[in-house]
Amino acid sequence: MKLKSLSVSLPFGLGSLSFAANEVEQRAAWSLYVELITRVAAQPFMIEHGSLRGLLSSLHSLFALTREILRDAGPDVAHGPGSFGAIAIRVLTQGVAPFTTQWHTALSEHEASRPPEITPREHEQRWERYGEMLREFVALQLEIRAYLAVLATIADIGELDR
Repeated sequence: MKLKSLSVSLPFGLGSLSFAANEVEQRAAWSLYVELITRVAAQPFMIEHGSLRGLLSSLHSLFALTREILRDAGPDVAHGPGSFGAIAIRVLTQGVAPFTTQWHTALSEHEASRPPEITPREHEQRWERYGEMLREFVALQLEIRAYLAVLATIADIGELDR
């Protein structure tokens, strides 16, 4: 298979990149695209049904999921700093991790103060930082949507939810 030359703008201020994706990178990008597009991280947060803890759990699951996809794909996705593997790792460590690290601790501290007569979701919604976390999540989602566009480009597909 002939390698297709790509130019992509990376999310989270990671710059832009020109590289040629191999078939293994295309398949791995497709796998990650399918997993990511169907998760809370890429979908609108439903205030009436969603929870901040669920949101953080969904984001946290991206780490194990990405590791699994990269491990299954093998070294063909890790041939240098411009490879799919390197991009996926940088998006997690430099893009998603700062958000999850900051908000996991803050939310855990708030959860520990919940009185037994109040539901966890109701307690979350009463938190003085609830709106702040949601605003930051919306900003994070914009970057995740940009990452989905990068994955679609690498996988050589059109974005499926547009």
